[in-house]
Amino acid sequence: MASIFTKIINGEIPCYKIAEDDQFFAFLDINPNAKGHTLCVPKKEVDRILDLDEETYMGLMAFSRKVGLAIESAIDCKRVGMSVIGIEVPHVHVHLIPLNGMEDATFQKKETLSNEAFEATAAAIKAKLQSSI
Repeated sequence: MASIFTKIINGEIPCYKIAEDDQFFAFLDINPNAKGHTLCVPKKEVDRILDLDEETYMGLMAFSRKVGLAIESAIDCKRVGMSVIGIEVPHVHVHLIPLNGMEDATFQKKETLSNEAFEATAAAIKAKLQSSI
């Protein structure tokens, strides 16, 4: 059975897409720790990050770095943190979280955003990503 992330990648479930290439996909987390919290996933559905082949693993890190730099440029934050936990969805995903303090990285604090705020945030990050290419 396809993961929720595979369904998002395939367009079966809507998302606030940030970036996509032939191997990877980035979209805003709909239950974010902070405004701009983004998930980067390989299109290949693999449950655990250490089960990725080395090329896909390194590609995911490079893709996540590009997206993270765009987030850092678009969102007012001290830095962008990266977390790979992978318990809640059996599909490798990298959390890129704008951080202003440790509470932003705890997964206990959640930000509530309107549809318009999600769309504006996605557009701001995409614009910075496009200008860096």
